[in-house]
Amino acid sequence: MTGPKTTLGKAWLAGAAFIALAASAGAASAQPLTVVELFTSQGCSSCPPANANLIKVKDRPGVLALSFNVTYWDYLGWKDTFGRQEFTQRQVNYEPPLGHDGPFTPQVVVNGSADAVGAAPGEIERLISTSPQAKGPALALGDGKVSIGAGTAPGGAADVWLVRYRRGVVEVPVARGENTGRTLPHANVVHSLQRLGSWNGEATTLPLPADGGGLSTAVLVQTPGGGPILAAAAN
Repeated sequence: MTGPKTTLGKAWLAGAAFIALAASAGAASAQPLTVVELFTSQGCSSCPPANANLIKVKDRPGVLALSFNVTYWDYLGWKDTFGRQEFTQRQVNYEPPLGHDGPFTPQVVVNGSADAVGAAPGEIERLISTSPQAKGPALALGDGKVSIGAGTAPGGAADVWLVRYRRGVVEVPVARGENTGRTLPHANVVHSLQRLGSWNGEATTLPLPADGGGLSTAVLVQTPGGGPILAAAAN
């Protein structure tokens, strides 16, 4: 049987171990982030307003805004220049927990637990303000490592995702399809998504692959199967 003093002592040691781990890694700030994911497509005529709304929040403190370009509208005549099948699959995984029959664009998902179309003025801001905050482990990036603190992993395990994205706004001219002749702005475009491993509730570190393309890095600790995001960090 474990007494209260022993339990507190273990908790203190776990916290101290993470702090030392993060410090030794030269870790970036572990400020809690609200993750705003926009699933969009250059071949979707209703997506530009949502793209513009994401641009408005991309520099807000405490917000990690990401554009995931999907592929299922490519058949309309324009192949999305940023689209990847793994981004489409990420959106598909979200739909059952969020109560949808299938994916659609535009769609904004906040912290993996609430969603909206995101095209109406102020819609993304309202979703950010009303969505549940991530309540997970301490998370930090630095010195080629991801440092994850101790905590509770729902169901005993969570996925750790590596996101590489281009910070800022890029303009894309579209020559065919529903947006023919338009130049569409995109904010914080995701270029790659990779599962680094899993987290079982114990303090741990995972190697962080180097990026040679000048991309920014974010790491998400997330409930499997398109569930809530437990923690996020970005450099």
